[in-house]
Amino acid sequence: MSAPINVSTQIAYPEGARRSNQSDALFDMLTSAIMAGRIRPGEKLNEPALADEFGVSRAPVREALRRLQEKGLVTHVAHQGVRVISPTLEDFLSLLDVREALEGMACRLAATAMTDVEFEKLAAIVERHGEGLHSDPEGPYVQNDFDNDFHVRIAMGCRNPVLTGLLCEQFYPRLKLCRSRHGLLKGRGLAAWKEHRRILAALVERDGDVAEILMRRHIRAAREALLATGPS
Repeated sequence: MSAPINVSTQIAYPEGARRSNQSDALFDMLTSAIMAGRIRPGEKLNEPALADEFGVSRAPVREALRRLQEKGLVTHVAHQGVRVISPTLEDFLSLLDVREALEGMACRLAATAMTDVEFEKLAAIVERHGEGLHSDPEGPYVQNDFDNDFHVRIAMGCRNPVLTGLLCEQFYPRLKLCRSRHGLLKGRGLAAWKEHRRILAALVERDGDVAEILMRRHIRAAREALLATGPS
């Protein structure tokens, strides 16, 4: 049996709490632990050990693990059980290929769907990011605040729930795991920020064609920078 992961203490629930509530809480805590690196890529998630650690039956643990697998954060390996994914460089590159198409479309839709107030908030976020990058021009572009992430804001603003769900629920968590596995691209940050500013300008002009092209170029540039680093 694997050693306890020690993500949290036991989950306390009111009398008669439903199993689905336990599963939701476990799913949220395990997702957070995986994304923060407290549960590392390749680490095994032992169902009985998790049930003991959180003070629940195995049923909600099994459901939480199933949802993590659907989200693409864990995988079930025959005769080995459930493990956190350990994405390869090829996985990362494949993800960026699909991301280019999805985010390009999100940008096109956001150009006409987002409000002027949303654009003002997005501009403020970009400027705050720029302040940090100018203080360390060779550093990476780190966006740890999901709600103030440039790409997340555009995905949410495209007003297409299917596209928003694919990006925010599937692609961005897996992308973060890829980055944690292969590292952020040093020296790419300031260039990426300048690309964000150009995308923002096209969005404010409500030019969906140009916004899509610039977003695609932005993600392609990240892909090329990743390739230039070689395998980690």
